[in-house]
Amino acid sequence: MDQTDYYNRHAGVYYENTVDLDMTEILEQFIELLPESSTVLDLGCGSGRDSLYFIEKGYDVTSIDGAKELCELAQIHIGQDVLCMTYEDMDFKEVFDGVWACASLVHITRTDMDSILDKITDSLKPHGVLYMSFKYGEYSGVKDGIYYTEYKTRMMRELIASHENLEIIEIFKTNDIRPERKEQEWLNVFLRKVPYDLGE
Repeated sequence: MDQTDYYNRHAGVYYENTVDLDMTEILEQFIELLPESSTVLDLGCGSGRDSLYFIEKGYDVTSIDGAKELCELAQIHIGQDVLCMTYEDMDFKEVFDGVWACASLVHITRTDMDSILDKITDSLKPHGVLYMSFKYGEYSGVKDGIYYTEYKTRMMRELIASHENLEIIEIFKTNDIRPERKEQEWLNVFLRKVPYDLGE
């Protein structure tokens, strides 16, 4: 079962388990890095929880998810269209001031991560900001019926180092905000797109 099938099958449960989680602290940290009235891509929007937060703050939000069932639930929640597409199908060129990828790249294999990161970078305007989060660790493989890839800080820095037009703003760990999962650590990554012609 690939990740799209998994989330289509479990859309209702996933929606209920995530739609009310409070991500305000990191959402506000992301917003502080954006210009006013920015364009934001919510990559793998899931329930639409964070899309709605950005919309209510006045941002121009594009929400995408690969699971059709989740897209339909998210559309109802946020009151606007959600694009049903995979990350591989993305073809945006310097459209967004910010890309928000909260726990949405955790199912990408290490082999595929470089190409997906290139697509995300292409979608950002010069000096645009990317937020990503991953479970903290070194594991990669199938867990609970779906593929996961974890990262530690060193591994993430090595990944970013191979992308010359991305610079690290900050990398830090947090605990899962769900009380029953508070022992789970997450790696939070803030990056900025640096134009290739910078300084020329």
